[in-house]
Amino acid sequence: MTAADEQLPRRFGRFVLFDKIGEGGMARIYLAKSSTGLGGDRRVVVKQILPLLSDNSEFSRLFIDEAKLSAKLTHGSIAQIIDLGREEGRLYIAMEYVEGFDLRELLRACSKKQVPLPVEFALLIVSEILRALDYAHRKRDENGKKLGIVHRDVSPSNVLISFEGEVKLCDFGIARAMGSGEDVPEEAIQGKAGYMSPEAANGESLDGRADVFAAGIMLWELLAGRRLYRSAKGSSGPSLEQAQQAVVPELPARGYPDEARLHGIAMKLLSKDREKRYADAHDALRELEDYVAENSLVASPLRFGEWLMEHFGAEILERRQHNEQAANEVLDQDLDGMPEKQQPVVAPQAAASLSAAGSEVQIPAAFSDRQPKSDPVSAPSFEPPPPSLQAFVRPSEPAPESAGKAWLWIALAVLAIVAVAVYFMTRPGPTP
Repeated sequence: MTAADEQLPRRFGRFVLFDKIGEGGMARIYLAKSSTGLGGDRRVVVKQILPLLSDNSEFSRLFIDEAKLSAKLTHGSIAQIIDLGREEGRLYIAMEYVEGFDLRELLRACSKKQVPLPVEFALLIVSEILRALDYAHRKRDENGKKLGIVHRDVSPSNVLISFEGEVKLCDFGIARAMGSGEDVPEEAIQGKAGYMSPEAANGESLDGRADVFAAGIMLWELLAGRRLYRSAKGSSGPSLEQAQQAVVPELPARGYPDEARLHGIAMKLLSKDREKRYADAHDALRELEDYVAENSLVASPLRFGEWLMEHFGAEILERRQHNEQAANEVLDQDLDGMPEKQQPVVAPQAAASLSAAGSEVQIPAAFSDRQPKSDPVSAPSFEPPPPSLQAFVRPSEPAPESAGKAWLWIALAVLAIVAVAVYFMTRPGPTP
């Protein structure tokens, strides 16, 4: 990374990058502002692909193809892709900004504060993941042909949770590009085995059932309170061999309603033989929703958002104030005249864990047989309130003074005519 890359805010194509919120084996991730010619602006996340990958022709081809397909996905449970391009010699993807946590960060925050994640919210998260997958797997083009989209990297870092209680899946198809060549660095794919289906680990062709298996891993972990595959001592994460073998232990009893049925759903999602899994995400979602409804475990995004605010409200407000201040410093500048080599106004932040590959999910301590780690909660960013409507609505201009006087004389003349007419209409007639 050059010194110019470290300076923030700075222009990157049509975006102004003002806060670095993460870095992984594939990309550097920035919070940015995108402006329109009419003065409107919005907050977006810009993922700037690392030069080694941007310069890989096979990776670039697959990345662009997959991103184009993913841009066709418009669903409430999927983070929308806004833009895709190449700037300053680097590939980038701009996507919808979701104010909140990714699932890994949420579990880490729960572990740090010793706050258990209620099972109804865990089931809500998995249901929304399956809902997103069902839509993506069924998506067709304008000619009615299935697009054949498979996510390939359904994992906690790609599950975004807003403070409104929304759950959105992101980064569809990027994992396919990650496996495109020998030049892809090892750290770019580190940790993927922990949420990989056995057929993916064996290098077989994939369909939507590979994503269903990954969703099953997250359900199993949320119910068990620990990782499905335990990492060997000294290793950075689960091994490819563990993913190939797909040994799934029995879930521990936690006293959930109709627990055997819930465990059965999780184990069917995790069948090593994909022919024995749910046929698709739709079937899995239907069975999970039936279980939730029949056992009174329905949770709305509104309730989930309220729970997040109750337990993490102070941190939320602190982070929001920090990022609003940073954003306001950018917005107060004349961005059109900002030189390319401007000194930083916002100090580069420590790399947050947003979408960084390879880190282990932290399970809430109340669900876990391990002591919580003391890792600090990485700070997501926050979007300030929308600009005042006054900025977009111009008040009408006052009429010229001369025009006002003309209207006054016209009004007086009309009143005089009306008075004369009333007089003649009401005057008594001649005496007979």
